[in-house]
Amino acid sequence: MSITGILIAAACVGIVGIFVGLFLGVAGIKFKVEVDEKEEAVLAALPGNNCGGCGFAGCSGLAAAIAKGEAAVNTCPVGGEEVGKKIAAIMGVEAEASERKVAYVHCQGDCDRTKTDYDYYGIKDCRMMSFVPGGGPKSCNSGCLGYGTCTQVCPFDAIHVKNGVAVVDKEKCKACGKCVEVCPKHLISLIPYSNTVQVACSSTDKGPVTMKACTTGCVGCGICVKNCQHDAVKVENFHAVIDPEKCVGCGACMEKCPKKCIVKA
Repeated sequence: MSITGILIAAACVGIVGIFVGLFLGVAGIKFKVEVDEKEEAVLAALPGNNCGGCGFAGCSGLAAAIAKGEAAVNTCPVGGEEVGKKIAAIMGVEAEASERKVAYVHCQGDCDRTKTDYDYYGIKDCRMMSFVPGGGPKSCNSGCLGYGTCTQVCPFDAIHVKNGVAVVDKEKCKACGKCVEVCPKHLISLIPYSNTVQVACSSTDKGPVTMKACTTGCVGCGICVKNCQHDAVKVENFHAVIDPEKCVGCGACMEKCPKKCIVKA
């Protein structure tokens, strides 16, 4: 190849390179995406678990909502008060006081306390129980099935099945709410960390029915109501309910409960 041909080829490559560079430069300016510095800072402050417990599509979704003023600075349940304060400083606002919450399983009907109607050998998934007779082998249709669907979705290893009933480790729990959503029996709720007295039963059957199914089920006797000095306990649908706003944790209802279904959380 002659020198002339080489020079022409080099010139063509150079011209094409310049053209492509100019095109990319113009395109970069034209289609530039503006980055919200506050949003980026908020995202960096979030724990990054992407658990969805805040109600948004991951941490990036929450960061965008906070930056736009569409979500409170302390919305992240995993980060808690500490992360809320950091984000408040980024946004230049005051962080509202928030109380830590944890998941709690309102059932203690383990294998020793509940009766079973039959032996089940199918798929070990609580959500499958809607397809089997009686909603599961346990005689109590309101109790924990014990197949650990909640444990499978917990990203913090905070809930485990012990002797046929799910138990939450409140020190590990970050209140993301995944176990609450997945429980087909709706036995799990998020409660304030400070609420130490809970009704560990969800049955609304009449007393005789409950007693046949579980030795520790609430029978709606009302003894807890009579012994509460703070008007914090009431019975609804044969089931004791504690008002967390009124309860002071004195434990009077727990001590007098004949079925021992009111316990320390």
